Amino acid sequence: MKTIDRKAAIAAYKERKAVIGIYLVRCLASGEVWVGQSPNLDTVQNRIWFTLRQGSSPHPSLQKAWRDHGADSFVFEVVEHLENEESPYFRDALLKRHLEHWRSKLQAEAI
Repeated sequence: MKTIDRKAAIAAYKERKAVIGIYLVRCLASGEVWVGQSPNLDTVQNRIWFTLRQGSSPHPSLQKAWRDHGADSFVFEVVEHLENEESPYFRDALLKRHLEHWRSKLQAEAI
């Protein structure tokens, strides 16, 4: 990769807008569902899968299901995209409100 191309790729990566929203992780084998929120939906699946593969997930029930049923039994789905608020306070409040809505609607455990 040429230096100019590399610098352009790095600049584009830094300037991209984060997509905020609500996601779920579903175990197809057991039917269990976990719901979470993220200010960056583009990277959250990699983070969750990494901690599960390492056995270091901070969510014991999710880690147990992963261990019992294996990686192939899990799917990641984006449930809702939200408008990006300029204020972190309003963004966090919006994410929290929508997370609670989806938790109760899906009878899911929070991540």
